Amino acid sequence: MTLERIGLASVKAVLETARTIAVLGVSANPDKPAHFVPLYAVQHGYNMIPVNLSLVGQTLFGQAVRSSLAEIGEAVDIVDIFRRAEVLPTHLEDILAMTPRPKLVWLQLGIRNDAFAKKLLEAGIEVVQDRCLLADHRSLGL
Repeated sequence: MTLERIGLASVKAVLETARTIAVLGVSANPDKPAHFVPLYAVQHGYNMIPVNLSLVGQTLFGQAVRSSLAEIGEAVDIVDIFRRAEVLPTHLEDILAMTPRPKLVWLQLGIRNDAFAKKLLEAGIEVVQDRCLLADHRSLGL
């Protein structure tokens, strides 16, 4: 599912109304997209919840790093994913268990898993695959 298929207007509406983004696979390395993309979002007013088992105990973007999505105890509008496509199914149960469910799951540039996306869509969660949230945020003029 590409951005164009779900509709640019729909994605823009989610980005305009979203306040909280969980970043699955966040990095502490400022040179990696999994760090500078969420940092950009923080600089544009989003609350970022970092999720990465290997970084638990650290603080990024003013938030304690969570070990999994299941640890998040607040509503999340977008789950932004920086994980390899083949491991995405291991996160499906946690995403579907989120209450309320996120409006959108965003698979960053280079990440695509159609079977994973189909299951999310069937559960009523919009999906963007193989796109950069930072680049699209900028191109939409947000």
